[in-house]
Parts: sequence; C-alpha cells; structure tokens
Amino acid sequence: MASTYYFAIVGKNDNPLYETELTSSSKPAPNFDANTKDDHRHLNQFIIHSALDVVEEVQWNNQALYQKVIDRFNEYYVSAFVTSGNTKLLLLHDVKSEDSIKNFFNEVHEMYIKVFMNPFYQSNSPITSPQFDSKVKFIARRFL
Repeated sequence: MASTYYFAIVGKNDNPLYETELTSSSKPAPNFDANTKDDHRHLNQFIIHSALDVVEEVQWNNQALYQKVIDRFNEYYVSAFVTSGNTKLLLLHDVKSEDSIKNFFNEVHEMYIKVFMNPFYQSNSPITSPQFDSKVKFIARRFL
C-alpha cells in the first residue's frame, strides 16, 4: 500500500510558497473524482495551516532546524523543518520514519536555498519553477 504525503513550504509571514502531494510507491495514487480530490487537498491544507501555531511554539524551545513530529491529526503526523530565515517546511504523513523524513527535509532545504539565492527570485514569493517541483518529487521518491 502506498503511503501518502503532503508537503508545503510556508513563508515567514505564514504565506504558502509551494505545495505538492506525494506518494511513496511507483503505483499511482488512488483515483478519486474531482470533488473528493479537492476535499482531500483542502483537508491537507487545513491540517498544515493549523500546525503552524504549534511550529511557532516548538521552535522557541528547540533551536534545531529539524523539529521532528510536532502535531498529529487522526492517523496523520505533521513534521516540521524551520530555516534560519523562519521559512517552514512541513510534511503531512501517515507513516513515522524519522531518518528518511529528516533526510528529505535536508535535501529539499538545499534546493530551497538554491532557489532563494537566485537573483531573479523575489523573497517570500511562491515557487513556481517546474524544475524545483520535479526535484522535490525526485527527492521524495528517494527518501519517503
């Protein structure tokens, strides 16, 4: 059975910069009708958004970038990685695998830094690069 993941990068003003849904296997994700898919996506966004308050609390107690599992909603876990610029990388997942999630965050953080260092990228704006998207999905296949 494929595990499902929802990954989001949230800016320092709690604005969404990037989001994607991921699966852990080479099998395609279950095929839902458009309404069910939209509902599922909105639920994922809601869970991530509600976890932002927990991230704010946890980051003051733990100075590490990787915050581990910070919240739980039913069978889903939310893991967080907070950059030094207060950008939050959040992963909603249904399987706990600390090492692979930490490796995923570290690799994506490196990719985010490369985007951030681009002189044409405006800080705290949505990331729309198809190359960034494909690399995030490649990293997810490698670690998740």
